[in-house]
Amino acid sequence: MATGLKKAGTLAGLSGILLTAAFPKIGISLLAWFALVPLLAALRGLTPTAAFRTGMLAGLAHYLTLLYWVVFTMRVYGYLPWWQCVSLLVLLAAYLALFPGIFAMALVRCCHKPVHLILLAPVFWVALEYARTFLLTGFPWSLVGYSQFNRLPIIQIADMFGVYGISFLVLLVNAAIYLLLLFAAGKAWNGVVLERRQVVRAAALALVLIGLSVLYGRHRIAAMDAAMAVAPSTRVAVIQGNIDQAVKWDPAFQIRTTKKYLDLTRSAVARQPDLVVWPETATPFYFKASPKLTGMVTDAVRQSGVPLLVGSPSVQRGTAGRPEYYNSAYLVAPDGSVAGRYDKVHLVPFGEYVPLKGLLSFVGKMVAQVGDFSAGEKGRTLAWGPDHPKIGVQICFEIIFPGLCRSLVKNNAGLLVNLTNDAWFGRSSATYQHFSMAALRAVENRRSLVRAANTGISGVVDPVGRVVRRTDLFADAVIVDDVLVLSEKSFYTRMGDLLPLVCLFVMGTLMGLAWRAAGNDNKKKNARP
Repeated sequence: MATGLKKAGTLAGLSGILLTAAFPKIGISLLAWFALVPLLAALRGLTPTAAFRTGMLAGLAHYLTLLYWVVFTMRVYGYLPWWQCVSLLVLLAAYLALFPGIFAMALVRCCHKPVHLILLAPVFWVALEYARTFLLTGFPWSLVGYSQFNRLPIIQIADMFGVYGISFLVLLVNAAIYLLLLFAAGKAWNGVVLERRQVVRAAALALVLIGLSVLYGRHRIAAMDAAMAVAPSTRVAVIQGNIDQAVKWDPAFQIRTTKKYLDLTRSAVARQPDLVVWPETATPFYFKASPKLTGMVTDAVRQSGVPLLVGSPSVQRGTAGRPEYYNSAYLVAPDGSVAGRYDKVHLVPFGEYVPLKGLLSFVGKMVAQVGDFSAGEKGRTLAWGPDHPKIGVQICFEIIFPGLCRSLVKNNAGLLVNLTNDAWFGRSSATYQHFSMAALRAVENRRSLVRAANTGISGVVDPVGRVVRRTDLFADAVIVDDVLVLSEKSFYTRMGDLLPLVCLFVMGTLMGLAWRAAGNDNKKKNARP
């Protein structure tokens, strides 16, 4: 028995590592299509409790290797000792590992026959990915579907089902491969041996769905290319200032930082953009609350006559006269006035506020210059004239929440702009993972996405998901590009997360029935003389 559990743990760990390798930096996206096969093999013959532990092991192996950069970020910018940084990574990984643990337990409880895996594995996985998006404020970092961000024909189904549709397809293929191996080995699941016709049907289903997805993808790419060929465009300049995070908030560097952004902007203005975009908190001061430094920026905008979208912290008087802080994006009109402001809606725990302060009093925020930030209004877009599209701004990791981006496009955003400061991540894989997730928002909503990052990766993604332009990390950079503007709303934009909601309902129903059946069995056993 111990040998069997040890083998199951080894297989689970292998799944976790293979899954991590499917994401950037390694980025072998093909691995995702069979990464979970070892985990499925490990579950055969296990009790629900043992299956949960095995799924947890897979999750720990995956999230510890995927999110290793948390230690670097908390150590360098949170100023925590190493033991606390490692402890926080382990706690985060353990929480996230609960989801594959529940996935594994649910499969063992509900899949009475091996053929059930072909549908229930993707349903349960997507349901739990969706739950991870909002539970405890949500942390949907690197959902399985994101691993395919550079496979254009596959990811086009996101305009119907979101990133969850891609995850569903990948998990279904994993299950089909496992059933083929199970049949080839002549082994049983729950005492039931697969029939040849069941394996053939499972393999056929996987192949048909992949084929249909690719056909749909190619059709949509051609249709979108035709639409983009006649679509209007707006010329956008993206400024990557490459400011060292260690000195970004040092008062001695405020003027130097501002001047650097202004110098880079002047070089971009010569190429006649319609809009200039600076990254998240590009101004290391409170816009409007710091008259001298704000004046430097607004004077430059008046001189150029080009609107500026700039990330900046902001402060305003709240209830009881207390100051309220926001992580904001200001739209500065050509005359130097503020035409609009977007305040970040989804704040970063420990970065912009400390959750559960009573329990985690030893942890401070990495943005230590202000008190806890307040959240803004969901779906607020910025208008900059009748001849230009409304701007839907996403600040930093807001871009990994599909619902936030969708709310902006539902509110008629014609251009998506992601302002971020990924300097926190150094040269780790986090920066590349963050960029890959941003690209899916363009496909889901059929909008061009402009991304401005302090140290990179900045870039432009078209409505098909092509990375049209991108910068290197830790380099001064200016991108000026004609960005296409579409107005049609995708099925996903209009209808939202129908697929994961159905999956969540199915999983909840089946798990409820399974628990009820288990309870009845226990009652019968206890009733026997």
